[in-house]
Amino acid sequence: MLKFLVKLLKALNSNSHPGEIAHAVCLGMLLGLLPKNNIFWYVITVFVLFMRINKGALVLCTLGFSLLAPLFDSFFDSVGYWFLTLPSLEPTFAKLLDIPFVSFTKFNNTIASGSLLCGLILYIPLYILARLFIWLMRNKLVPIMRKTKVIIVLSKVPLVQKVSALIAEDD
Repeated sequence: MLKFLVKLLKALNSNSHPGEIAHAVCLGMLLGLLPKNNIFWYVITVFVLFMRINKGALVLCTLGFSLLAPLFDSFFDSVGYWFLTLPSLEPTFAKLLDIPFVSFTKFNNTIASGSLLCGLILYIPLYILARLFIWLMRNKLVPIMRKTKVIIVLSKVPLVQKVSALIAEDD
């Protein structure tokens, strides 16, 4: 876990492209919100392994959003129920149920479809916010924080020195 945190901190302050980190945050959100027992989760996970994104940010965001997802299950349930009961889509959903292997997607589960729909809707706004946060952190916060007395004192703590050595070692 420390290695993922070190990679994330290094990526936030390095010359890596902000889009790689922002996509990792968004895909981590999508994976964290989805129930882990449907095929969409596995397909997205395999897809993500072949993408050029920050894996540390992906793992941390997936864990974080997985912890938050149960708090929103009732909301996902209502969104999924609304989506699955749209009169114009009911014939399509009925035909999908007859196709083999489509049931593995669990699209007819209101929480699964609601969390997927919410994750897809939140992807672009979260991407923009993540890019903005990375820009603010790199250009405004880090230079100010490096000069504070708290950071200077913390940099003398042995654990912080170990993390700094790990970051320097990866270079």
